Amino acid sequence: MTPFSYSRATDTAHAIDLAGAEAKFLGGGTNLVDLMRETIERPTALVDVTGLSEAIEEREDGSLLIGAGVKNSALAAHRAVRTRYPVLARAILAGASAQIRNMATVGGNLLQRTRCTYFYDNEGARCNKRVPGEGCDAIGGFNRIHAILGASKACVATHPSDMCVALAALDATVHISGAGGARQVALTDFHHLPGDRPDIETVLAPGDLITAVELPALELAAHSTYRKVRDRASYAFALVSVAAALKVSDGWVSDVRLALGGVAHKPWRASTAERLLMGGSATAEAFRAAAEAELAAARPLGDNGFKIELAARTITAVLSELAGADA
Repeated sequence: MTPFSYSRATDTAHAIDLAGAEAKFLGGGTNLVDLMRETIERPTALVDVTGLSEAIEEREDGSLLIGAGVKNSALAAHRAVRTRYPVLARAILAGASAQIRNMATVGGNLLQRTRCTYFYDNEGARCNKRVPGEGCDAIGGFNRIHAILGASKACVATHPSDMCVALAALDATVHISGAGGARQVALTDFHHLPGDRPDIETVLAPGDLITAVELPALELAAHSTYRKVRDRASYAFALVSVAAALKVSDGWVSDVRLALGGVAHKPWRASTAERLLMGGSATAEAFRAAAEAELAAARPLGDNGFKIELAARTITAVLSELAGADA
């Protein structure tokens, strides 16, 4: 492990002052410390931001402001989340173990890095995400868990978070502070697709700190759910996951939100499917057609072609469940 300095921030402004180009903010450390141990991350300084923003604020306009330091387990257990945004509570509970959820923070969850085995193989594998321009051994290697949507010739890795898939479906906004001041970014715009620079994963500039995540007042969100398909029932990352919220009026879809996990370099908002579903009949056949349209752009690799049918079936089943239709 590369030697590093450690300091503890007293507030957001102090944290930004302490951060330099080679510094990392430390929350729960459930991913960052592993990456440091494997020498994939080599920060020269850690700035401890635990305790800076641990509040969950229910606002008068019905929105929810979640501090970046809130622990995942606390967020999943919060009354407002369980009743008004059940998709988020279920997504969090589907991820990792209880011990990790008790440590992991909301801000850190957004910054999780891929679990691609070639990314973690610091000695024997080429990875453009780890070393830009080096190449991507996953493309011609064992790529069962890799992306079918939005990938590039430089990278086919997937984003590992469950929570972020739910946040993408809920129209969440990320609050950021940095040397240039405070700003807000839609969660769907926060993560980058790989393009030719897969090492640049988010919109954050050096020294930027996530301070909160905001959920809008969304009546639709109360009728939502999350389904994760994985190789084993516990502590496994998604092959495919679906976060969905659906409102049906007299048999017709009057509102819908849909996002996918395990299929792309970022949480994938299924905008094509949403457009087709809006105003249409709430039937399994319509849900399947919308899923197929969303997945028409999928580009499978040697080992992950099964994800296309798996995603289509999972989308259909989840929407059918919410609609009360027969899948």
